[in-house]
Amino acid sequence: MLRIALPNKGSLSGPAAEMLHEAGYQQRRETKELRVVDPTNEVEFFYLRPRDIAIYVSSGRLDIGITGRDLLVDSGARAEEILPLGFARSTFRFATRPGTANGVTDLTGMTIATSYEGIVARHLEDKGIDASVVHLDGAVETAIELGVAEVIADVVETGTSLRNAGLQVIGEPIMTSEAVVIRRTGAMADPDDSVEPKVQQFLRRLQGVLVARTYVMMDYDCRVEQLEKAVALTPGLESPTVSPLHNEGWVAVRAMVPSKEAQRIMDDLYDIGARAILTTAIHACRL
Repeated sequence: MLRIALPNKGSLSGPAAEMLHEAGYQQRRETKELRVVDPTNEVEFFYLRPRDIAIYVSSGRLDIGITGRDLLVDSGARAEEILPLGFARSTFRFATRPGTANGVTDLTGMTIATSYEGIVARHLEDKGIDASVVHLDGAVETAIELGVAEVIADVVETGTSLRNAGLQVIGEPIMTSEAVVIRRTGAMADPDDSVEPKVQQFLRRLQGVLVARTYVMMDYDCRVEQLEKAVALTPGLESPTVSPLHNEGWVAVRAMVPSKEAQRIMDDLYDIGARAILTTAIHACRL
């Protein structure tokens, strides 16, 4: 069976389980379950601490896993990202009290508190900054108030918690993160890997979910003389499907369009004379 590591809790857990359910995989019914076997799809899921997933995958004990890009980089494990999943997005940044520093170059000689020591140390090394890094678990906003550090490095979403602590973001983002599928570094180079077809099937299913979430199917009728203008608005992936209607001079068109642009495209189609314009959700696909 294909052995997959999944986050057992936190912001990654729920969206990961939802995506896998949409991809047709069986998921746990209770949060206490640590292992689920899906015999139909020949997959075995292990629910682990998000921070530990990269370690398990890099060891080869588990074939692939879903975790955060930040957790993968921070772990230093011999695992690599093979598919971004588009949820649990975040930005990792430095923050400090106003007037302490304006950018990364001002951090020389300072102490930085963070829960992501690996990311920060690597970033400082890349920038040639000589600073001390203190590892703290959990919220790090109070580290400056308690005198543990002059600067913190943490995930920033809205920035509200930082402002409430009297801190401000400084410099450019250290990195951006999202949920990703990871695999042991070099695993894809093994021609004798018996799980490779199952891994590729798993990735195709997730890619199908991503596309289904990003696109809608659009159907409409238009006059033949307006078809070229209509097709320019809805080119589809390869090309749209065009079928003649019973009424001469009219055709029916079907194409996938980006869901974020669907309303604008419907307006533009209506303006050129298209009618009976409909959109429907896509539940699954293979491209």
